[in-house]
Amino acid sequence: MRIVFATAELAPLVSVGGLAEAAGGLVAALRERGIRVDLVVPDYSGVPLVDEESVPLDVPQWAAPATARRGVIDGIGEITLVDVPGIAKPHPYTNASGAGWPDNADRFFAFSAAVASLTRSIRPDVLHCNDWHTAAALGLLDVPVPTVLTIHTLGYQGWTSGGWLGRITVRPDLFEAYGGTNPLAGAIQLADRVIAVSPTYAADILTPEGGFGLHTQLAQLGERLVGIRNGIDTGRWNPTTDPYIASPYDVDDMTGKVACRAALAAELGWDPGTKHPIIAMVTRLVDQKGVDLALEGALYARNVPFRLVLLGSGEAWMAEWATHLADQDPDHVWFYDGFDRELAHRMFAGADLLMMPSRFEPCGLAQMQAMEYGTIPVVTPVGGLLDTVIDADGDRLRGNGFVAEAVDTAGLIDALHRAVRAWKQPRRRASIQRRGMRGDWSWEGPATEHIDLYSELVGRPGQL
Repeated sequence: MRIVFATAELAPLVSVGGLAEAAGGLVAALRERGIRVDLVVPDYSGVPLVDEESVPLDVPQWAAPATARRGVIDGIGEITLVDVPGIAKPHPYTNASGAGWPDNADRFFAFSAAVASLTRSIRPDVLHCNDWHTAAALGLLDVPVPTVLTIHTLGYQGWTSGGWLGRITVRPDLFEAYGGTNPLAGAIQLADRVIAVSPTYAADILTPEGGFGLHTQLAQLGERLVGIRNGIDTGRWNPTTDPYIASPYDVDDMTGKVACRAALAAELGWDPGTKHPIIAMVTRLVDQKGVDLALEGALYARNVPFRLVLLGSGEAWMAEWATHLADQDPDHVWFYDGFDRELAHRMFAGADLLMMPSRFEPCGLAQMQAMEYGTIPVVTPVGGLLDTVIDADGDRLRGNGFVAEAVDTAGLIDALHRAVRAWKQPRRRASIQRRGMRGDWSWEGPATEHIDLYSELVGRPGQL
């Protein structure tokens, strides 16, 4: 079976959010199972390839010139990097101020045209696109190849001017929305299968609240819409082999986690033997992630009490608020503005709790990464968080974390109170930790579900 897999992000090559981790993990898992995957990613930085070969691509004039560099990257394997006008940037989507590049529509429509060209030349069994950045490929593909579209975050749809409709060659009417062009809307209706990245998220996006204006189109898909939970790379996120943490440990011997906790506290300038739980957040600073709810909750840190360590980048006002709190109360709040992969590993290993107060969460990876390290998640009742975290007060036998009753500050503080109370009981804490660590958060099951889905489509003509 041969799959063309197109994505705007891929860990560890270029990583902004969960899309990169999900794409990298799934492709690796598919390849381990013998699936031939032609991995297609924008050529943002001209990274060198081993055994490189370069081929021109036949694309419309508005997307030209387009070139594909094929080769190998250590740790990723075979990859095709596509260069189209404007695609090379220091950040895939935004400039230094956090605003989107003004030519993002041009860049990713051209990338989608290149994906369609590659697909025509390869004629794979399935074309698998991810999010809006590759969605226009389905409107530019005039050969009968079965297609799959994964929605990682429905809130980002690639809206742009109506002028782009004249460049769509397959059902441009499906891409029209209120006089503009919506690449994700068109691809949803053209794809043979649409995957939401968790079962609960597949249900959430059918509602007016979760559908971001596309719930009607999604509801019309019927069985063409499926939910498959993401996994995590348990090779890279593994406390027994992690090179970035102070001491290795596993579910049967948690001694090393005590050392990791002390090392993290010392690194942050806190007492290594602190009796207060250390709560970590590794996130993007955007409204979706509920960072404002966490920062409001941090005001209660002296009363609960706990210490909050936040790692992330994004909207300037959130970063300024977090910086202010850390400056005003360094004994309880610590903030790093940016992303540091090694620090993220140390936080998952050294923290006691993980906080994820998302307003919506298609799947979420941090809660699974945290549980792999014996760090107990405290989450809101949305999307993939509900598919992975079982409230330990609601289910004493299976609980592996704590789920807030509502997506607001009061609900979050209540869940934190309950989590801190459980953390202070060593035997109960250990039971909750073990359940999380023994969960299967790998890509093994999700990859099998993807292969089954591909197999259903092989040999079909695809929708045109």
